[in-house]
Amino acid sequence: MSTQLDFDDKTDFDNATRGLVGELDPPVVTAADGRVVWDIGAYRFLNGECPPTANPSLWRQGQLANIQGLFEVTEGIYQVRNLDLSNMTIIEAKTGVIVIDPLISAETAAAALALYRKHRGERPLTGLIYTHSHADHFGGARGVLPEGHAPVPIVAPIGFLEHAVSENVYAGNAMTRRAVFMYGTGLAKAPDGQIGCGLGMTTSTGTITLIPPNLDITHTGQEEEIDGVRIIFQLTPGTEAPAEMNFLFPDHRALCMAENATHNMHNVLTLRGAVVRDSRVWARYQDEAIALFGADADVAFASHHWPTWGADKWTAWLAGQRDMYAYMHDQTLRMLNQGLTGPEIAEQLAFPPALDKLWANRGYYGSFSHNVKAIYQRYLGWFDGNPAHLWEHPPVAMARRYVADYGGVDAVVAKAREYVAQGDHRFASTLLNHAVFAEPDHTGAKQALAEVYDHLGHGAENGTWRNFYLVGARELREGVTKVDLDTTSPEMLSALTIDMIIDSLAVRLDGPRAAASDFTMDWKLSDEKQHIRLTLSNGALTHRTETPEAPLRGNADLTLTLTKEQLLNALAGKGIDGVDSDGDPTLLATLTGLLDTPDPRFPIVTP
Repeated sequence: MSTQLDFDDKTDFDNATRGLVGELDPPVVTAADGRVVWDIGAYRFLNGECPPTANPSLWRQGQLANIQGLFEVTEGIYQVRNLDLSNMTIIEAKTGVIVIDPLISAETAAAALALYRKHRGERPLTGLIYTHSHADHFGGARGVLPEGHAPVPIVAPIGFLEHAVSENVYAGNAMTRRAVFMYGTGLAKAPDGQIGCGLGMTTSTGTITLIPPNLDITHTGQEEEIDGVRIIFQLTPGTEAPAEMNFLFPDHRALCMAENATHNMHNVLTLRGAVVRDSRVWARYQDEAIALFGADADVAFASHHWPTWGADKWTAWLAGQRDMYAYMHDQTLRMLNQGLTGPEIAEQLAFPPALDKLWANRGYYGSFSHNVKAIYQRYLGWFDGNPAHLWEHPPVAMARRYVADYGGVDAVVAKAREYVAQGDHRFASTLLNHAVFAEPDHTGAKQALAEVYDHLGHGAENGTWRNFYLVGARELREGVTKVDLDTTSPEMLSALTIDMIIDSLAVRLDGPRAAASDFTMDWKLSDEKQHIRLTLSNGALTHRTETPEAPLRGNADLTLTLTKEQLLNALAGKGIDGVDSDGDPTLLATLTGLLDTPDPRFPIVTP
């Protein structure tokens, strides 16, 4: 950890507590069935001194992120913080309120809005804004805009729906499984357990919902008025999310930075998995925000953490973030062009002191190490050019060879303990990982690796690294952690386009089994006004949509005329009653029978 950090600087604590209106009491949110989906009280231990089982810098970040309640940002703008991983911001408008980013779960979102109304009155919802396409910024939509509510403007950046849904469907099972490690939701909230994730405390475990937007922001400079409130938008695609935007409330002199600038280093590639983000354009959009809004805002706030007041203060904060992402990007490119690999660059490169000492640049959520490797990956991919790495054995096969060469698992464990004694826990974890993958039932190897993971986790400044290590240790001792969060609710699935539905089927198709089948199927979607032909051939499922320029010729082996809802029900195994069909009716069952069901509890720290 940097020795330049000024632990006597209390500016962040002053800002994080400024404007407190009231707290949630009791500090617990439950679902309709009584299940606890959010428990702030579990983190009371953070009020104490930092223990030996935590990095002091991460402990400080946990204390800041754990401050909860309703806060006034400026006149007419309020935030509810720490009722979920993200913040909900509420703008008081002419006849009601506009909500920005309704958290992850409907339950926490409803509790956040209720807390606001308790202190500010029963103002109706008259607008909803999604800053970007990650679930912690839209999942609680039904908590503030329940079924039957009068329609309101729902604003999002262009491309929001495609990215919001596709990220949670195509690779959603693997991402959700890895998110268990990243956020440590199943860990005990304790000084030696989960103390947050840097960006916030953890993720709520309630009901994820999604209401599609009805007003797209398509360009920077676009101005909209919602319930009497003027908003000027800046599109920032390819930054923290594929579809994201910042925006200014000119009459309030307040700037929302979405998740493009927070009080920590963010992820260029999140550890749960995602498309690699572009740190080059990220820095450029931050600089553009300063140029566009620097003279027009007295406070800047984001969808995580606490606001920054004063134009000189928030522009300095944003400039520090800009320089951080630009430095990582440019120096990684400089060094990769000298022939260094991602791990080599991550080990050798460091921030200059002026960037390193900024609290808002510390790697609590993203880390310098894995961000540099992500930038390398964006440009050069997984292969470092060394032929030895071109065709390596997979983990189990490699592990068995390492272990055999070391003289067996017991010998590997003994050697790893020697490295532990020398303080080299990094290489000890490498050896012990080989031991576990070579012989996964070896209790001594698993116990030794769990101890090493405990040590590495307790020393980590990065919250997500800490959680990965500690969840890994727990699963070595107790088995796979249950996944509570479901990102594929019926409402999420109903938001899929027909193309996305077919793509989601294609990535689940068991190709080797499907290779023996060969047929075509037409879907005539009466409500969507689409005619689509699916072709199963050589183990691949492809499709095309009829257009006037490219009509579908001939008859398919099966034609279904139905609505989108009927299609989703049919694919879910609920039958095709009421559906017009022509051809071989067994083909739909054949197709669904060739689909894999993803395992939400696949192993990670064991083979």
